[in-house]
Amino acid sequence: MNFFERQDAARRQSKRLIFLFVLAVLAIVAAVDIVLLVAVGGDGGGIGAVVFGSLLTLAVIGCASLFRMATLRAGGAAVAQQFGATPVPEDTTDFNLRRLRNVIEEVALASGVPVPQIFVLDEEQGINAFAAGYSPSDAAITVTRGALDRLNRDELQGVIAHEYSHILNGDMRLNIRLIGLLFGILVLAIIGRKILQNGRFGRSRDTGALMLVAFGLLVIGYVGLFFGRLIKAGVSRQREYLADASAVQFTRQTTGLAGALKKLAGLEEGSKLAANDAEEVSHMLFGDGVGYSALMATHPPLLDRIRALEPAFKPQALEELKSRWILQPPVGMDEDVALGFTSDTATALPALSRKMEITPPGVIAQVATPQSDDYRRAGNIQSAIPEILDRAVRHHEDVIAILLGLLHAPAGPLRDHQQYELQARMGARVAQQALDYADRLVDLNPMLRLPLASLAFPMLRRRPRPELQQFMDTVYSLVHADGEVDLFEYCLGRLLHTQVSEALDPSRAWVAGTKRLKDATAPVVTLLAVVAQAGHDNPADAPRAYIAGLTRVFPRLNAPYAPPADRQTALELAWPELDALEPLGKELLIEGLVAAISHDGQVTVAESELLRTVCASLHCPLPPMLEQAEGKLA
Repeated sequence: MNFFERQDAARRQSKRLIFLFVLAVLAIVAAVDIVLLVAVGGDGGGIGAVVFGSLLTLAVIGCASLFRMATLRAGGAAVAQQFGATPVPEDTTDFNLRRLRNVIEEVALASGVPVPQIFVLDEEQGINAFAAGYSPSDAAITVTRGALDRLNRDELQGVIAHEYSHILNGDMRLNIRLIGLLFGILVLAIIGRKILQNGRFGRSRDTGALMLVAFGLLVIGYVGLFFGRLIKAGVSRQREYLADASAVQFTRQTTGLAGALKKLAGLEEGSKLAANDAEEVSHMLFGDGVGYSALMATHPPLLDRIRALEPAFKPQALEELKSRWILQPPVGMDEDVALGFTSDTATALPALSRKMEITPPGVIAQVATPQSDDYRRAGNIQSAIPEILDRAVRHHEDVIAILLGLLHAPAGPLRDHQQYELQARMGARVAQQALDYADRLVDLNPMLRLPLASLAFPMLRRRPRPELQQFMDTVYSLVHADGEVDLFEYCLGRLLHTQVSEALDPSRAWVAGTKRLKDATAPVVTLLAVVAQAGHDNPADAPRAYIAGLTRVFPRLNAPYAPPADRQTALELAWPELDALEPLGKELLIEGLVAAISHDGQVTVAESELLRTVCASLHCPLPPMLEQAEGKLA
């Protein structure tokens, strides 16, 4: 199952989940109506009481759910902080935290997604983690101190890869909705309990009826919560199996993830969390943090998860591990030393002139599915970024300037015009900083430009909201300075603008679309024409490349090659429709883009980076290595 199939399955599962919760809410309303009929004695006012009670019950559940989700509308960071997590500083000297940051950044670069915000639960000794947010642009990953202390690097990478699968498969938005829906049902029980606690017991018929209604709400609320948890558990267990499988695809080895699961099962603290509100995020955790019975468990049994990765694993082996760890608990850092963990030897990034061979099926298999060679390339990318640029993307005073520097055109009239716009909007100091970074970025390998933007994103999101609004306006101004900005710079600017917009209003961020491909024919044709034109210097080659791409997407469509005169304006109109395509429609579109770019049989590094940027703009992240290395999926 590839990225697009997983997203399509997740979309269908979300619809089923909503249907089940609607049924649960209707059952709760019916139960409340029955209680009201009993309380009023079935007299002439019964029908009015039922209507009033139904509307009031729906209003209470709906308003409570919306209120709870509104408290989390700030996205992943809000969920992490409400749960008591603290952000990991960019300049931390804690080696465990530095190792965590390195692993998360490596997975992000290998996946082609923005680096998420990183949090730690310092007081939690159980091994656990969770990802929260509405989209990859506002994602936050939280890890417990127990995970940092007990897991070696491979195991930590397996846990992080598991959480990244939740980010890429669209689980996070659903998880936040689950929090809101369950809270709405729970509110009924809270109201009933409060009335019973504070009500004045008297002998009047009205008081007796009120107490009956309160008791009914209490019972109905908890019964409804019970069935809501059953629904949540069923959905969560399925997604945990999928996340485990995706994590293995991410890391291309089972040892790390299986080792982490063994430690969850074998250590006394396991994955249990001490926080009182662990139940609310139980379905988001890497391991069961609450300790529910099998019926209510949000995660499959640990032994089943381990056996899915290592079919030959025996329960006796787990007992042996438990006995050993009672005497000497594992220490992740010590295991790294004992395992001889060292980073792979850094190799040079491919030169601009290098040609590579890619195929549409091969690229489709790579979308949001990094493999072992992608991790090596991500490590090489991290090593290749000059230290001064690496510091800039992690420093609050420089992050905006370096991103604006990435969008500068080569020296000449267009850059002068960009500088004029920049000075008018953000002042002379920022304009000069951006110009200095633009000069440093001239000779930068194209493979480093997207990673720089990704590494900058966590720091960028911490800037004040007015400053981010100003940044978005400035990005738009720079990429639209005139019609001569190259397509990569335009797409990078578009990508930055989109991601910042999603971070400013996470609850309205991108979701998997529902638009059919045939209903987006015009924007698809526009994008294929623009990409074909940009990827071929020879005017005679561009039409043939366009036809190759078009045939892949619309085999029977006769649409002549006619690239728009103003491609920036044409693309601005096309992006919303293209981004709203259903997952399987996007799969065909990307196959067409690959066919157009690779029509001449070979693709340059610059062309591959253009493809990665276009795909990122469509929320279909590609890893840094597109060539079909040995062992890659085809």
